[in-house]
Amino acid sequence: MFIKMYNMLIATLYPMVISRYIKRRKEKGKEDIKRFNERVGRPSMERPEGKLFWFHGASVGESLSMLPLINKLLETYPTAHVMVTTGTLTSAELMGKRLPERAFHQYIPIDNPFFTTRFVKHWQPDAVLWFESDFWPAMLNSIKRKNIPLILVNGRISNKSFKRWQQFDFICKELLSCFSFCLGQSDEDAYRLRVLGAKEAICLGNIKYAGLPLPVDEEKKVELEKQINGRTVWLACSTHDDEEFKIARFHNELKKDFPDLLLIIVPRHPHRGIEIRNRLRDELKLNVSLRSKDEIITPKTDIYVADTIGELGIWYNLCPLLFVGGSLIPHGGQNFMEPSRYRCAVIVGPHMHNFTDAMNRAKKADAVIQVNDVLDLIDNVRQLLSNKELLEAKRSLAYNWATSEAKVLDGIMDKVRSYIPE
Repeated sequence: MFIKMYNMLIATLYPMVISRYIKRRKEKGKEDIKRFNERVGRPSMERPEGKLFWFHGASVGESLSMLPLINKLLETYPTAHVMVTTGTLTSAELMGKRLPERAFHQYIPIDNPFFTTRFVKHWQPDAVLWFESDFWPAMLNSIKRKNIPLILVNGRISNKSFKRWQQFDFICKELLSCFSFCLGQSDEDAYRLRVLGAKEAICLGNIKYAGLPLPVDEEKKVELEKQINGRTVWLACSTHDDEEFKIARFHNELKKDFPDLLLIIVPRHPHRGIEIRNRLRDELKLNVSLRSKDEIITPKTDIYVADTIGELGIWYNLCPLLFVGGSLIPHGGQNFMEPSRYRCAVIVGPHMHNFTDAMNRAKKADAVIQVNDVLDLIDNVRQLLSNKELLEAKRSLAYNWATSEAKVLDGIMDKVRSYIPE
């Protein structure tokens, strides 16, 4: 009943209200004008012959997490194709660069029943894999009406979302009834999905543990290696506002133990690069170079701010020890599994509530170092940089844990195959 009322309301409001909102998005550059027809359910290409599997992820994070499963599925079905849908310009650009052969990108249509019905009718996918919890009622209903297997992958229900959905459990139950089955990120997520009305919900692990290696430009890597020239180096990656300053304040103190020390900072939001450089230069009097300005690492460089996109894999390769940002502040942390796969010793701060399940598993395997504050962080950096055997041990523990967790992909693939028609 809810979906029927929702569809009627959206169809009524679209010409009067929603279309104006979409127009403003276009004016602000938030819509891809050249491909906007895709957003109203008019695809820009014909459906490929044979089996077609549709993967949907809301944005960049979900898009990246689906890549290992896309590769696995294309290996399993050598004549099949994969369509990936997302809703943002950034994710569309990223997928254009990262998708393998026999996979392509389309924008998810605006959630209007006329658009979603047209979209599903054109593509007629053999199965749909829906990543995380971006529920669009009109689209889910359009898929269900065509009796297409719809699988929720890596479903996540936070504490806040769980309490909110429980107040509207009749709506959530109707939305979840559209899914053939659900895979939760954790046992807790699977439990919450069952409570909220999922027909079947289990946890086989978090697919983000199975992420693909990041691209590495070997020429750039070699050049940067020459610039670093054997210096003692460590990395602060995916940092947020104020974390860079908190860490950089102790750079000169660490230099007493490591005179050739170089700190590389990769901010979560690259546009902050100039702001970070200026603050560290002006307030801490440090020698700071900025990658986006083509400034190189010299023997006098204290801190190198790598404010670029798509180069994180290079820094993981070059730095044996790193700190993952978003965790010294109450943000909840960033992905710490990714650098573990590069055999990096990983340190995180106290605020890692975005990765509670992963943290519990990693700490059990002694694969991550969690510190209480920046003083604790600096003490651990000093200890690891001065003890090569300890550093190597921590690197091995992180790598062994990350590679063992990547096996989750096989379990998910086996479950998915049972719903895919031969």
